[in-house]
Amino acid sequence: MQLEIGKVYEGKVKGITNYGAFVEVPVEDEKPITGMVHISEIANTYVNDIHDFLSEGQTVQVKVLSVNEQGKISMSIKKALPDEDKPTQKPRPRRQERADKGIIWQPKPQKPESEMTFEDMMSHFKQSSEERMCDIRRNTDRKTGSRRRSK
Repeated sequence: MQLEIGKVYEGKVKGITNYGAFVEVPVEDEKPITGMVHISEIANTYVNDIHDFLSEGQTVQVKVLSVNEQGKISMSIKKALPDEDKPTQKPRPRRQERADKGIIWQPKPQKPESEMTFEDMMSHFKQSSEERMCDIRRNTDRKTGSRRRSK
């Protein structure tokens, strides 16, 4: 009997590595089959150290995700969780709803030149000249390579 993709099995953690855990699933009348649970499939939260969530010999529920041409079995612990244990995500607000809440960035309106003070004009000049200098540096670096020439 082979493992069915999408089915949940009970297995035992046989080994833990930096990138995942190996889980052995008993199969009727055959030798147990071992698959791997990638670190991203262990929990619904960020997993820095697998040992915080699993230990060797622990019994876990796993869902078979896929079997590749070489016979390697990919499994998931977090997808085997019952629906009540899975975190619920709030639906993302649509773009119009976000605009109504003032979340979308809009540039500050510019004053007409006739209403600008001297300080406003100097600030505007300084900002635009700084942007132009950055563009010039970027273009010359691109043409001469990423290194600057030393004299």
